[in-house]
Formats: sequence, C-alpha cells, structure tokens
Amino acid sequence: MVEVLNPGELERGLTALSGWTGDVHGISRTVKLPSFPAALAVVARVGEAAESMDHHPDMDIRYRTLTFTCCTHAAGGLTELDLRLARLIDDIVSDATTEQNATR
Repeated sequence: MVEVLNPGELERGLTALSGWTGDVHGISRTVKLPSFPAALAVVARVGEAAESMDHHPDMDIRYRTLTFTCCTHAAGGLTELDLRLARLIDDIVSDATTEQNATR
C-alpha cells in the first residue's frame, strides 16, 4: 500500500509545485486559461496523463477556470503519486499557456 506523506514531506513537495495548496489530506490548484477551448484542451490532456498513470485528479471546470485536486483516496491522504500527478498538471498548464502566447 502507498504511504501517506507526513507534513514535512508535503511541505517539501509543495515547494516544487506552482500554486498548489493543501494538507496531508489533499492538494489543489486553480488556474485560469485564456479561453474555454484552451481549458477544455487542458482537461483532455490531464485526463490522458491521469489515465496513463491510473491515478485521477478531481477536476472542476467553470468556463475557463480549472481547479484540480489530488488525493489518493485508497491511502486516505496525499501520497507521492499525487505530487507526481500535480507536476504533470503543472507541465500541461505551462505548455497550454505557452502555446496560447505563441499564437498571439
């Protein structure tokens, strides 16, 4: 079984992430994309990455604002798997905003 992170491990993990907050029960990040289609594209890419990891975040989409929440429910809290997924989400969001800026 995967181990839940302790508060020190969580703190170290959050320092490597962009805009994530939370505690040992789960972490979240909210981002605003330039458009609704851009937000949908990010959701699709995160979905593909999550499926390949067999680890899925909660995703909430409100027009062009996305909120991602990561928690390993089976373990009862935050694990290293959640931090890896959060880093992937960061990369996908960064790529999407870079691509949008390049097309302007």
